[in-house]
Amino acid sequence: MSRLSQALWLSVCLFAASAVFAKSAPKPLQIYFIDVEGGQSTLFVTPARQSLLIDTGWPDFNGRDADRIVKAAKEARLKQIDYVLITHYHRDHVGGAPQLAERFKIGTYVDHGPNLEDSDVTREDYAAYKKLLPKAKHLVLRPGSGLPLKGVTLEALTGAGDHIPGPLPGAGTANPLCESEPEPPTDTSENGRSLGVLITFGKLRIIDLGDLTKKKELELMCPNNMVGTADLLVVSHHGFDQSSSKALVWALQPRVAIMDNGAHKGGSPDAWQTVHDSPGLQGLWQLHYAVDGGKEHNVADDMIANVDGKEDGNFIKVTALPDGTITVLNSRNNFEKSYKNK
Repeated sequence: MSRLSQALWLSVCLFAASAVFAKSAPKPLQIYFIDVEGGQSTLFVTPARQSLLIDTGWPDFNGRDADRIVKAAKEARLKQIDYVLITHYHRDHVGGAPQLAERFKIGTYVDHGPNLEDSDVTREDYAAYKKLLPKAKHLVLRPGSGLPLKGVTLEALTGAGDHIPGPLPGAGTANPLCESEPEPPTDTSENGRSLGVLITFGKLRIIDLGDLTKKKELELMCPNNMVGTADLLVVSHHGFDQSSSKALVWALQPRVAIMDNGAHKGGSPDAWQTVHDSPGLQGLWQLHYAVDGGKEHNVADDMIANVDGKEDGNFIKVTALPDGTITVLNSRNNFEKSYKNK
């Protein structure tokens, strides 16, 4: 065989091998933590190209938050968002929904049912959201129910003040952290009614409980842990002290946690410390530098998407594999770090 024939044969073999590898390599779950300045908006894109947006950020600001969501959706090459899940009806979570609906196609709205808070501003925002429902499909999720996603499982853990009636498979053991938890105040706001979900992708488990406050956290986790553990935790309530009890965070034992805080919203020192000190935590990332927390209650700048207090709009992107590998990227500086499964 001539040298030219050998080179051609080698090229064909390499091309065939790369094609087989590309075909067999697992497709990732992509997650965009969009900066909505202390609100929440998290976009999931599954390997089957289904999309789920959890919350829509604030209204007004010339459509700032809706524009940032659309930018992330276009980066993910989406033509519509299949599901928009609203955890609860506070303005920083549902307020951006009308402006988003003007800019991008929505398939289905998902929520916990009617507003349950006696507040004029919350009634106003819920009324604006309700006007969107006839223009798309609408689902109400109860604890224990889920969404028809391919290759990814979503199960509601909490909603409308209730929680799953019994432990998930493999969970249900006594939670010793409950003994040291002080009795938290009753929360009658929409925070305590948050639609909280568990998303499972292969070996990977992701928990997002919206703004669920401590009393409802303890009902879910005490005296027995009904959830088990999580690999990726979306820090509840932007890192405010009213949430993130040790009985929840430490029992979940997350490997990676991401905090949707703003420069002057969330990232409270006590809640930050609880997450930071969680046993087994390998990485804590923040959407903003928490100005009021000081250097001692912020992670290294490389792991903060927005550091100067301005409306920069930098996001955090997670690329996750079914073997549990989590890779986190900071869009501000392209700093990237991977976390292997336990």
